[in-house]
Amino acid sequence: MNRRHCLRGLAGIAGSLVAGAAGAQSMRKPWPRNKPTPPLLLPSLEGPDWRLADERGHPVLLNFWASWCEPCRAEMPSLERLAAAQRDAGLRVIAANYREGEPAMRRFLSRTPLGLPVVRDADGAAARAFDIHIFPSTVAIDRRGRTRFIVVGEVDWDGPSGAGMLRDLL
Repeated sequence: MNRRHCLRGLAGIAGSLVAGAAGAQSMRKPWPRNKPTPPLLLPSLEGPDWRLADERGHPVLLNFWASWCEPCRAEMPSLERLAAAQRDAGLRVIAANYREGEPAMRRFLSRTPLGLPVVRDADGAAARAFDIHIFPSTVAIDRRGRTRFIVVGEVDWDGPSGAGMLRDLL
């Protein structure tokens, strides 16, 4: 099942390239205006549970990833740099692990330390609430707690496309 998600993601990104978005690694999907943002309460790997409602007043990037997903692993360093660079602007970047057990997550994080808060989407319910089927996917939520868009696929958050998406959010 995990490989199927990665293959589906790669196929979708490849399709975007073929469709004329040469050089694109991701696709931005708008969130329907009349659709509310799902309330989220996710267990944190370290510390108290993470509640999306507690982030009100801060823009949030909620990145869905898995250790078996190569594009997810490749995207993480630029997400970490983005979180550090935009900390004073109030940006919160949360890494939501998709359906991996805590032992697998801890093994991965012991080999690849991550400076972002890590939460667990143990049963995939949070990803389903945002209709996420491709990894990585990043949900952009504004200061009012309203989902603005979802980015499907790997993003270089240091580059111009990442900066453009972030500008819309901040």
